[in-house]
Amino acid sequence: MTMVDMTAAAERGREGSSRVSEEGAGWACSEVGTFVQLGPRRKSFSWFHPLTLWRSRNEIVAKLFGDPSPRVRRAWVEGQRRLGVDAGFRIEPVPGKEEFSFLLLGDPGEGDASQYAVVPGMLKIGEGTSFAVVASDVVYPAGAPSDYEDNFFRPYQDYPSPIYAVPGNHDWYDGLGGFMRVFCGAPPLAAGHHRVGAPLQRLLWRKPERIDEARLAEAAKRRGAPGQRAAQPGPYWVMDTPNLLIVGVDTGIGGCIDAEQGTWLREVSRDPRPKILVTGKPIYSRNRYEPSPIEGGGTIDDIVRDPACNYVAAIGGDIHNYQHYPVKVADRTIHYLVAGGSGAFTHATHTMGRVEVGGVHEDDFRCYPLRGDSLSFYSRIYSRRFGMRRLYLTPAEAAAITHEHIGNTPVRQPDANVAITRRMRWAARLLGVGRLPFPLRLPVGRVFHRYLSELSDVDDPPFFKSFLHVDVSRDTVRIRCFAATGCRAQEVDPPLEDEVVIELPPRRGGVGPAGAVPLPRARQDDTPPAPGEAGAEREEAGAGEAV
Repeated sequence: MTMVDMTAAAERGREGSSRVSEEGAGWACSEVGTFVQLGPRRKSFSWFHPLTLWRSRNEIVAKLFGDPSPRVRRAWVEGQRRLGVDAGFRIEPVPGKEEFSFLLLGDPGEGDASQYAVVPGMLKIGEGTSFAVVASDVVYPAGAPSDYEDNFFRPYQDYPSPIYAVPGNHDWYDGLGGFMRVFCGAPPLAAGHHRVGAPLQRLLWRKPERIDEARLAEAAKRRGAPGQRAAQPGPYWVMDTPNLLIVGVDTGIGGCIDAEQGTWLREVSRDPRPKILVTGKPIYSRNRYEPSPIEGGGTIDDIVRDPACNYVAAIGGDIHNYQHYPVKVADRTIHYLVAGGSGAFTHATHTMGRVEVGGVHEDDFRCYPLRGDSLSFYSRIYSRRFGMRRLYLTPAEAAAITHEHIGNTPVRQPDANVAITRRMRWAARLLGVGRLPFPLRLPVGRVFHRYLSELSDVDDPPFFKSFLHVDVSRDTVRIRCFAATGCRAQEVDPPLEDEVVIELPPRRGGVGPAGAVPLPRARQDDTPPAPGEAGAEREEAGAGEAV
């Protein structure tokens, strides 16, 4: 897609977005999209199934006994270095190109209708993009290699460019084995490297799934064209382009990065070129600030905020919606984005109060779905599943309620015929708007998302999914958030829900790439094997002891 075509598509998307009309939000869906023809015939999995919960238990075990992912990550990184990957974990996705574009997908991998609903719009808007990045949770529920066919290779088989990724907590439930095999071509770690410390933790901890190499190789053929192939050096990396660095970090299960990765991040961030951070855990989300600690001291956001490091944006997955916080840091603005809405069940936005975190004014904050649409979406879920008809709030009613509660400038033109009633306020309080003790309200927040998320995993439009399209030029970065509702109309013209234009600051320390601190180059003596190729087992001799 040329720049002229992209601009025209964006204009049509802006006029047809949820910020303009209920139709743009997908509430008046006269025709279901073509995505229904893309997915597998079977349902991927159920969060209600005891086996699914058992496969996903490592999150809880890590909270109880400690997160072993930093130690396992060090073992993976040591193995990759032994294979001869780039010493600085450096990728050159667009050698020599000053202008390019890429897609960013967050938390896509459920392998169901809500993931496949993103694909048609992504392919249309992504035409001509140089590559894509997945930010967090490539594959649900537990990152297993056997789930990659329907949750990764099949949905993106027609995207012609390479796809890179940073892992999320669900990718780590398999010890990162599936992720490292697919994206880095890494052979499995020796069994002893996944051993955890406490006896009870060893008993409860889920061991990595054994990789069926033949099955994985067959699945990988879906993205086997030369232009689709990508090899990244490890679970964290830096994309080196003439005018911008894109820095991807691995936050493991609990959101902390190990000391070795912290040292690497500080070194990479010394380069004077402007940077975008891509992370598995967002720094600002749900009206809260969670800066992600670094083992040994400091946080990721300390580095992002350091003016010498020249970060202009930080994009994180994990939360399944879109949020945008333009935060003033001294004399500049850093754009903190949540971009985890590319496939997994939708996290509520209506439960957030008036935004006040980081000095961001409510009317400068952006989210998708809009709070009113989020409230209406959840009221429809509960009213349908539990037969509670009076609980349902129309989009116009929900928008009126959330506007009254938050006190923001109405995003969509309000319906003058809507009068707020006691029933509407009662329904909204039950669904998390305002203060109501937990036993008296329906689970919509964190408890809901962790244990009852299946209730919001709907299979019919609107889905309220999203993805990012990023344009990079010599002087600017333009980040656009496009929606995917599952309706045919929004497949033809994907709605544009937010647009961020960032003027790139002058390169500190010099003009052009020649003024940059050179990143460490690769040792080109070996290339990690692709899925299904030789190298299924790594020599144990000299391998550092991990978990």
